[in-house]
Amino acid sequence: MVGRGAERPARRPTAPDGLLIVDKPAGWTSHDVVARCRHLAGTRKVGHAGTLDPMATGVLVVGVGRATKLLTYVVGADKAYDATIRLGAATTTDDAEGETTTASGIGSGVDPDALATAVAALTGDIAQVPSTVSAVKVDGKRAYARARAGEDVELTARPVRVDAFEVLARREATTADGLPVLDLDVTVVVSSGTYVRALARDLGAALGVGGHLTALRRTRVGGYGLDLARTLDELLAQADGDGVLATVPLAQAARASFPVRDLTEAEVRALGYGQWVAPSDAPGTRAGIGPDGSLIALLEDTTRRGERLARPVLVLAPAS
Repeated sequence: MVGRGAERPARRPTAPDGLLIVDKPAGWTSHDVVARCRHLAGTRKVGHAGTLDPMATGVLVVGVGRATKLLTYVVGADKAYDATIRLGAATTTDDAEGETTTASGIGSGVDPDALATAVAALTGDIAQVPSTVSAVKVDGKRAYARARAGEDVELTARPVRVDAFEVLARREATTADGLPVLDLDVTVVVSSGTYVRALARDLGAALGVGGHLTALRRTRVGGYGLDLARTLDELLAQADGDGVLATVPLAQAARASFPVRDLTEAEVRALGYGQWVAPSDAPGTRAGIGPDGSLIALLEDTTRRGERLARPVLVLAPAS
């Protein structure tokens, strides 16, 4: 705390609008990372796309300035994870931070064919019940907040997609209290809203031995991978060395997540006023890039009065 009359630390220069791809450390909440980035970026206009649990590490996409408007679209991107699933015990939180609810161990082991069948059943389009300590809202309040307050939380299954679920390695181990368990190193690629903790829980349940997550590292969010990620210490060093925090520019950030549509000057002017333009003739959201290489808007084809047009769902460069 700064005492009365004491000199306050100088505010850092405001970082340019753009994204930060942060390699989140273990033990930090996503909010902790945003708070640190606000300090480094010299602005409170900072947000993140997709919460990572405190125990998890890896890619957290953070928006600065106008780039916060992109986060709504980044949240819906698919995500890739490396994880370790422990079979032989279940917990209240479906991860290692919870209290053990069942500890059956793996007995004579887990049959490889049974494991492959259970993994296959959790791949593709599935119905998944989120963990009770997830960020899903129940009557306007986060499920984890209700669970931690001692409430009974019942969540309904919802459709998710698991595009890849691959077991890379398996290791038999014994816990400190003598319980035989099986640790699986896995890699998964999942749709937005899929909980890897729930996959661990459901895999253990399918095999009749219980399961939970002991490690989780997010390796990719949409087009943003660990190759672009920087640790908080690296961000601090860069900001101190260069005098201002560097971000991934808006156009570059958009190119990593959306197909690109090159715009004419006339289309740039029209979009700046929120007007609709000729259709892109392609499904999904497209990044409209102006002749100068700047991100102008995000566009989606739609029909208005029987005419197919591209509607600006987000305008980043309004008319001046």
